[in-house]
Amino acid sequence: MCHVIVTCRSMLWTLLSIVVAFAELIAFMSADWLIGKAKPSSSEDVDNRTGGSQEPYHPTLGIYGRCTRISHMQFPRRDTLCGPYAENFSEIASGFWQATAIFLAMGIMILCTVAFVSVFTMCVQSIMKKSIFNVCGLLQGIAGLFLILGLILYPAGWGCQKAISYCGHYASAYKLGDCSLGWAFYTAIGGTVLTFICAVFSAQAEIATSSDKVQEEIEEGKNLICLL
Repeated sequence: MCHVIVTCRSMLWTLLSIVVAFAELIAFMSADWLIGKAKPSSSEDVDNRTGGSQEPYHPTLGIYGRCTRISHMQFPRRDTLCGPYAENFSEIASGFWQATAIFLAMGIMILCTVAFVSVFTMCVQSIMKKSIFNVCGLLQGIAGLFLILGLILYPAGWGCQKAISYCGHYASAYKLGDCSLGWAFYTAIGGTVLTFICAVFSAQAEIATSSDKVQEEIEEGKNLICLL
């Protein structure tokens, strides 16, 4: 018989697992890993409301994508265009970034799988006498290691030609040059920290769903057990 068990700790772990998976996925897909040096506005970049020149813009560069400003052929205005600069994996600007993409993708795949499974832990707490919480916590720890490897290798690619074109000639491995780090990089770091927190907290979720109070409610014949 299926017992739906909901506790504060198990629900918090589930929500954190989902948030972490989405945060890492969004960061990976974003082009805001590096914020390039300011590009001066041309004489055509005029603010229609004030009549003055617009502020210089900052192009951004991600692991496989970028955002830059392009001019229209028919109209004297410019729009920011975002999209992948690499049509396939081999065209990613640096071998280090290719390794970063592999490690991050592996970590994100594991996190998304755990996030999907975590939704069903309210009904199923064990498989083959193994606690789902403990298994998911172990997988989150492994995913965290993949994410760390990816984030460590990423700065080693700052010396590639693509990064130099955005960050200037002083850019090199682990040196930003004229660039600054974007929100996607910080989001990936924050998501990695939360991944390990989730891995540790999964043990608390397992304890909460197998507590004496839960067992008492099961023995009383209750199918829906909610403990705050």
